[in-house]
Amino acid sequence: MTTARATVNLSQIGQIAMVVHDVGKATEFYRDVLGMKFLFAAPNLAFFDCGGVRLMLSLPDKPEFDHPGSILYYKVGEIQGAYEALSARGVSFVDKPHLVARMTDHDLWLASFHDLDSNLLALMCEVRHS
Repeated sequence: MTTARATVNLSQIGQIAMVVHDVGKATEFYRDVLGMKFLFAAPNLAFFDCGGVRLMLSLPDKPEFDHPGSILYYKVGEIQGAYEALSARGVSFVDKPHLVARMTDHDLWLASFHDLDSNLLALMCEVRHS
């Protein structure tokens, strides 16, 4: 007897978990400083919508999870304006917007910063060639 195997192709992120140490303060940072759309809260959790991908902020539930998370790259249309707006809201950037790579049809620009729990975040902008 043969069993047909389903083909699995992972192509969409549904949720990203980010470890924080104070969910209330982290909620204020992501909602009020970064301007992300707050969805809902549960005990020790906060959820945001980021262009259809849900971001979950949570306390580390085990010691091995108590460390900064993966880098989240937020796509912006104009990196210098986003950098200036977030800087005015108190975001302390690691670096200024800078060119990372020249592609055939666009240039990739990045600017990195940390949240309140030292998670590394970044702005990214793909500037199309004219």
